[in-house]
Amino acid sequence: MNLVMMMMINVLLASLLMLIAFWLPQLYIYSEKVTPYECGFDPMGSARLPFSMKFFLIAITFLLFDLEIVLLLPLPWASQTNQLNIMLITALLLLLLLAISLAYEWTQKGLEWAE
Repeated sequence: MNLVMMMMINVLLASLLMLIAFWLPQLYIYSEKVTPYECGFDPMGSARLPFSMKFFLIAITFLLFDLEIVLLLPLPWASQTNQLNIMLITALLLLLLLAISLAYEWTQKGLEWAE
């Protein structure tokens, strides 16, 4: 009986949330919301507008640093291994790579937005 009651409550709650999500956004319609692009470009203008490469450089930099941080995340669990020296050397190499890449980005002015 408890399983059936829980399933009914879950279905009713999910249905209620779907109805709210369906009706609520339609209450506040304004011109920016109904345009196909929210990035600031005119959708009816020329597609050959110059685009700053800084956007791509910042995105690639973010992905590189994010990937290195993800590689460093399991270190607390890896510290319980029997081969602690290999784990520490690997972690220090990853941290060194992160520090060198940050220094390179800094010297190449990749972190400054203004040109």
